[in-house]
Amino acid sequence: MMMFCPKCGSILMPKKVDKKTVMSCSCGYSNKKSEKIEIKEEIKDKIEIEAVEEEYEVHPLTDAECPKCGHDKAYYWEVQTRASDEPATKFLKCEKCRHIWRDYK
Repeated sequence: MMMFCPKCGSILMPKKVDKKTVMSCSCGYSNKKSEKIEIKEEIKDKIEIEAVEEEYEVHPLTDAECPKCGHDKAYYWEVQTRASDEPATKFLKCEKCRHIWRDYK
């Protein structure tokens, strides 16, 4: 089975000629004999993905007292929630109980 043109190297495309399907190229080359073309895909190796039960924090840790449980460490990040000339809002998430609150200071 030929998939590429022997003249120019382009990919051959199916074309109907006299009720037959032949493979032809835009350069004028045409494979005169009719071929049955079959495309197969085979998956050899399956990769299993494990679910992670534990949640990992990517934010930095700082000293801040949680208003819910009183723990003294929290993760923090900043988001521009108002106009660009206003300061960003600081969000904190308790390391222990995962409570989230805002710090407007």
